[in-house]
Amino acid sequence: MVEISIDGRPVQVEEGTTIIEAARAAGIKIPSLCYMKDLNEIGACRVCLVEVEGARGLLPSCTTKVSPGMKVRANAPAVREARKAVVELIISNHPYDCLKCVRNGSCELQKLAEEMGIREIRYEGEKSHHEQDRSTYSIVRDPDKCVLCRRCIAACQKIQGVGAVNTQGRGFDTVVAPEFELPMNTTSCAMCGQCILVCPTGALSERDCTYDAWKAINDPGKHVVVQTAPAVRVALGEEFGMEPGSLVTGKMVAALRRLGFDRVFDTDFTADLTIIEEGSELIRRALTGGKLPMITSCSPGWIKYCEHNYADCLDNLSTCKSPQQMFGALAKTYYAQKAGIDPASIFSVSIMPCTAKKFECERPEMASSGFKDVDLVLTTRELARMIREAGLDLRSLEPEEYDDPFGISTGAGVIFGATGGVMEAALRTVYEMLTGKGLGAGLEFHEVRGMEGIKQMSVKLPEGLPEPYGALSGLELRFAVAHTLGNAGKVMDMVKSGEAPWHFVEIMACPGGCIGGGGQPIGTDLERRLMRIDGTYGADRLLSRRKSHENEAVAELYKDFLVEPLGHKSHELLHTHYTPRNS
Repeated sequence: MVEISIDGRPVQVEEGTTIIEAARAAGIKIPSLCYMKDLNEIGACRVCLVEVEGARGLLPSCTTKVSPGMKVRANAPAVREARKAVVELIISNHPYDCLKCVRNGSCELQKLAEEMGIREIRYEGEKSHHEQDRSTYSIVRDPDKCVLCRRCIAACQKIQGVGAVNTQGRGFDTVVAPEFELPMNTTSCAMCGQCILVCPTGALSERDCTYDAWKAINDPGKHVVVQTAPAVRVALGEEFGMEPGSLVTGKMVAALRRLGFDRVFDTDFTADLTIIEEGSELIRRALTGGKLPMITSCSPGWIKYCEHNYADCLDNLSTCKSPQQMFGALAKTYYAQKAGIDPASIFSVSIMPCTAKKFECERPEMASSGFKDVDLVLTTRELARMIREAGLDLRSLEPEEYDDPFGISTGAGVIFGATGGVMEAALRTVYEMLTGKGLGAGLEFHEVRGMEGIKQMSVKLPEGLPEPYGALSGLELRFAVAHTLGNAGKVMDMVKSGEAPWHFVEIMACPGGCIGGGGQPIGTDLERRLMRIDGTYGADRLLSRRKSHENEAVAELYKDFLVEPLGHKSHELLHTHYTPRNS
């Protein structure tokens, strides 16, 4: 241990600790803008300057490590003035449009200015100017609001392993952008939106579709249906001052009705449906010598990453559409038929924790209903904005129930929102499909839960399985779960080399799975992800039905419409293919 003093207070920390982390451990706040522990420790912004006795000039606390007997002044007049000057200089090259910025109220630069008491900018001069990049369906890049903190670069490279953006140019002309400042839609960007979550300003944001949503709702010729993803219900409350992980399902349903949606449905329903189709596909592949391991296909960021980087492994992907897209296809076929509504008048909206879902709904493959399956995707943040625009207080709303027929779901559908959830849901169903026996109290598979980057487990099937599954008797089924695209790359390198020992693999693009998606509330960090995961499994335990094949509404769907899993109608509406991408 090393003992130092900060503003006269003794602090003991481990050798190698930076001053900023030593201060945080002692409850002393040192402001920062570019700093992310273990990811972006580059001292670029200079907001975290401190005075160290004996040092020539002020030092960045995020890159300066402690030494025995070090005396640090974090609150000296010279330190405060220097930090203030740095922030003023950053603001001097920043647009003054806070009132209309999407990050108004959640902007870290705005907060720093407030905390430092900045009321005027003493520096004037030429401002850099670059055009907005609105080339993708998912992400808008506004370089004029960029403070060159490089946090987005760190997230994209070190967490996701994509590297879609980097610094371009030099000096005053430096900008964070794709190579050669090309538009984002020409890159290998997975549209995951993790860059948005770490951006301190409005330089990166989701493409706002709230205007189009309001327009559809107010169109008397449209029947507007909405679906809500599992991960939204444990995060939306944060936008209204509630604890992360708070389950706001019923309040969210009530809010959506008050916004004017004609029917409010649950994506958990088609999550259950996905498990039936995907589980059946896994069994078929195992029995017929199909391509293994089979890999989940419900994360569109992961799918796009695979198309760019592992195109020769696309046959490993499950052919199942994501729950979002299955819902869209059924909304304009089965639901339209059941409700007696012209499918051409149905406008399908989904509320997702994910910016890549905006890209997914625009894929040309996603129109098997004869129409665009999902017309519009809103993130959790966009829904929160609509609720506030409508003058609603989410906290005070009385809970309401989803509409039928797509409002019935199980705990297995709920846990889709957390990393390992799809795998666990599949295990609950596949085991019982193969054995004909219930899991009883042993339906929770903790081996695939948690924030470990790559998790593995196996289940040994009993001898004497009933036909037609007899050939799988005694087989040890092996599974893997990975979250973040960086870990996905590690898994896929094993698959590509033939070293993968697994039968089934779940991959989610974002840290923690959908609960940590790029469309979730700003401020998403490890602590919030863990609380949302706890909320997800809590929601699972509250439900009486916790296995996808126990969903009676899904059983009715097969009886009345789809006929059978992997059948002709299912293949037509619920399955798809993917395409190699060169850029």
